[in-house]
Amino acid sequence: MKKLILAFAALIASAAIVSAQDMAQATETYNAGVEALGIGDKAGALAQFQQALAMGLECGEEGAELVSNCKVAIPGIILSIGKELYNMKKFDEALEKVKEAQAIAKEYGNEEVELEAEALVGQVAVQKNLTDANNLFKNKDFAAATELYKAVLEAEPTNKAASIRLVQALANSGDLDGAKAAYQQAVDNGKEADAKKVLGGAFLKKAAAALKAGKAAEAIAAAEESIAYEEDAKAYQIAGQASYKLKKDGEAIKYFEKFLDLAPTASNAGQIALTVGALYQGQKNKAKALEYYKKAQELGADAKAYIDALSK
Repeated sequence: MKKLILAFAALIASAAIVSAQDMAQATETYNAGVEALGIGDKAGALAQFQQALAMGLECGEEGAELVSNCKVAIPGIILSIGKELYNMKKFDEALEKVKEAQAIAKEYGNEEVELEAEALVGQVAVQKNLTDANNLFKNKDFAAATELYKAVLEAEPTNKAASIRLVQALANSGDLDGAKAAYQQAVDNGKEADAKKVLGGAFLKKAAAALKAGKAAEAIAAAEESIAYEEDAKAYQIAGQASYKLKKDGEAIKYFEKFLDLAPTASNAGQIALTVGALYQGQKNKAKALEYYKKAQELGADAKAYIDALSK
């Protein structure tokens, strides 16, 4: 009986020695993590703390403090790695790492890191979507880019880059109604001048295409839309040509005169002035006709015969 008691005591002593050894090894591993963190080796530190955590859990109550310290350190390091990836603009990797930090912080009850990671997840997601959208835009996949720009603005309504890019993507995809709807948000974000230029150019392009297709009324409407956003001599020229085709001489004169005001040195300014002179002559307005014939001649157009005829 005495031998059995001694054997049992020896077993308990042996278990205590093993537990002490395990705890010493866990502490050593934890300290190695602290050292790695001190020299900026976050990946190495993370691996050491994760190993120390597993070892500390095996030590029961004796390892409780070490386990607690590891649970504080681990999610913070993961989040810090995510931040570094974000600063390097590696948004896919950063988002994955920040989400990992958020999940582990929640599991470990580290509320401070959990809340910080939660806020950063949204920020990283915005930048990831914006970067992906810009790449799609460059590759002319305007429909896909549009959806991502909308996602950015839903998460961050004041994002200036996304607001003007959305207008551009919609305009380039031919959705001018959508571009007009997105215009106000761009204006609110301080991008009014850029948005006006985009829409003015888009409607100018539409006006030119309509004129080429023989759709004069549509060309005028699109030109007017263009002018509403940005005055452009070309828009007035198109509107003038379309009005001329529709035999709306008064409207044609108005548009052509505005063209000449905005582009007096254009290569076709002389011919436009000659046309205006002829339109005034058709309206029996001799004085204005002569004025524009002389202007045409000054701009290099051959208007001598018209001037001579009206000067008699």
